[in-house]
Amino acid sequence: MKRTGLVLGLTALGLLGLALTQGMMGGYGPGYGMMGPGMMGMGMGGMGMMAVYPPEAKPIPEEVAKARMEAYAKRLYPGARLKDFMAFSQNYYAQVVDERGQGLFELIADRYTGVVSPEPGPNMMWNTRYGMHGPIQAPVRYGLEEAKKLAEAFLKGFLPGARVIEEGAFPGYYTFDFGRKEVEGMLSVNAYTGEVWVHTWHGPFLGGHEE
Repeated sequence: MKRTGLVLGLTALGLLGLALTQGMMGGYGPGYGMMGPGMMGMGMGGMGMMAVYPPEAKPIPEEVAKARMEAYAKRLYPGARLKDFMAFSQNYYAQVVDERGQGLFELIADRYTGVVSPEPGPNMMWNTRYGMHGPIQAPVRYGLEEAKKLAEAFLKGFLPGARVIEEGAFPGYYTFDFGRKEVEGMLSVNAYTGEVWVHTWHGPFLGGHEE
């Protein structure tokens, strides 16, 4: 019985690991797996996954999340500031920009624990400055407007009636909020390949868009 229980336990852990990998990396474009210079570290506590909390759990205040995200961002880039702070059912989200307002990277904070981490998906796999792949020795193929057209073409089949509501440019890719009347989701477009990656880890949009 002990051996059987051990095998079942290991099998369950294996399935959990597969589910977590698919939840973090799942999307509509492949990611780059090599570590590069300037990459962001990520703890296990803030990976943007679906989590289970006790019934009495309450989200941390937005002000607390913002302060933690800003402190995290400044450790990577002293002149960083938050832009486009948003609240979702699973996490808080913010874009990080430099002194000139140019996008650097994206962050999330768990709504219940307050743990801050780099946003998974495109931010980790496509960001050519702070991501896992590092710089790409090739010219950018798609500018912001071209990428926006690719996003809108994708949305015609993915969510008919949806449009791009807000956009942000980051090293190597672009991120777009989309929806029909209000924000219903987020996707990114690779500046080199034109691949589209839907952000599946946020949950329903609760409000935001604060500078």
